[in-house]
Amino acid sequence: MTPAKPVLTIGTRGSPLALAQAHETRDRLLAAHSGLREADIAIRIIKTTGDQIQDRALAEAGGKGLFTKEIEDALLDGGIDLAVHSMKDMPTQLPPGLMMAAYLPREDVRDVLLALKPTALAALPQGAIVGTSSLRRKSFLLARRPDLQVVTFRGNVQTRLRKLEDGIVSATFLALAGLHRLKIAPPGMQVLSTDEMLPAVAQGAIGIECRDGDSRVLDFLKSLDDAATRIRVEAERALLAVLDGSCRTPIAALAELEGDKMRLRGAIARPDGSELIEIERKGTAKSGVAMGRDAGDELKGRIGPDFFKA
Repeated sequence: MTPAKPVLTIGTRGSPLALAQAHETRDRLLAAHSGLREADIAIRIIKTTGDQIQDRALAEAGGKGLFTKEIEDALLDGGIDLAVHSMKDMPTQLPPGLMMAAYLPREDVRDVLLALKPTALAALPQGAIVGTSSLRRKSFLLARRPDLQVVTFRGNVQTRLRKLEDGIVSATFLALAGLHRLKIAPPGMQVLSTDEMLPAVAQGAIGIECRDGDSRVLDFLKSLDDAATRIRVEAERALLAVLDGSCRTPIAALAELEGDKMRLRGAIARPDGSELIEIERKGTAKSGVAMGRDAGDELKGRIGPDFFKA
């Protein structure tokens, strides 16, 4: 007997964190639609170019689209019905024919400093070796601690924790959202305030992508969309879009809501940390995208064409 075709097929990367996000999406779909059973929702693992590059920084290989292209190709080809993404990995421009259908409630946006012994950023030993694959974290760290040595540190959460335990580096960074979703609380974890390390654009947010105008799939997804997360992410991504941001550009942004008011902070740094420019906007939540564009325009006007060159 031929197995029944799944009602929905979710496309995702295969890392433990990506799978945790896909399972969260599946569980929310099951909770929102009583007619769906777990067997009705398939999860298809798709290996992306970014997953295959482990020997160099992503900034050298092409940027954000490295984690999305193959998954988006499967969407456009009809091989999957929806894709689950970490929004901080998403390019600001989607391929024609695709749309962001829903955002799940945003997790904690903060970064975590991990060391074998708990320590604050300011208390890291002089000249300590710190590992990260993020140009943003590297640049912002060097802006505050130019004495530190920063080395490229690739791999999923578990791989990076093993490298830390093996003493390859003295410390590293992870996103607190990922640790929460994996239900991991490593010893030596120091949560950094957003004043110490402004997060990546859309950090902690899960986005669900589908084909534009696919009414069948959109009907399933519309109940999952978290309005507050959408407002915040769209404001941050508007700032990023003006700066043409990618993994090759050290850019951070964070939109925070209080009622119908929004506070938007943004920052850019030279890759070597020699200059850090910060900006802030306050306004209404409904003007978030306009605020993001305005902040991006100001930042762009304050830097020269060679600002992001190493």
